[in-house]
Amino acid sequence: MTEMKEFSGIRGELTYSDKVIEKMIGLALESVDGLLAVSGGFFANLKDKIVNSDEPTTGVHVEVGKKQVAVDLAIIAEYKKHLPTIYKEMKAIIESEVKAMTDLEVVEVNVEVVDIKTREQYEAESVSLQDKVADAASSAAGFTSAQVDKASKGVENLASRNEPRVI
Repeated sequence: MTEMKEFSGIRGELTYSDKVIEKMIGLALESVDGLLAVSGGFFANLKDKIVNSDEPTTGVHVEVGKKQVAVDLAIIAEYKKHLPTIYKEMKAIIESEVKAMTDLEVVEVNVEVVDIKTREQYEAESVSLQDKVADAASSAAGFTSAQVDKASKGVENLASRNEPRVI
């Protein structure tokens, strides 16, 4: 956490939880071209495979002091993109956003590229088990509805054949 003292005669302090800075950075990095994901390690990635998660702090770790912030990230980059350019853009965005919102100085940004994928590979692998179950349930519901309609029409046809045609 960081503290900022107010000099207007009213005493108090403004502090930032690490999670707030992590979220700020995670949201800011969504616009970086060539950055597919900030990776949270094996267990976080496994969780994302099972359940949909839009948690922007996954894979973002910060150390927040009274006036400064240090950032560590593990990322998945897009294949055929220039990694040093991605890194420079990430640093610029992180520095700009943190400074604009908190007045804290970003003194260090460490990025580890843990994987590289094509956009198509990444999007195909991003489908979670939750998505697959929802798709299967939707397909099963559609099939069941169609079968019920067929059975209802069959019963109606049988009923109409058993009624006398004339009175």
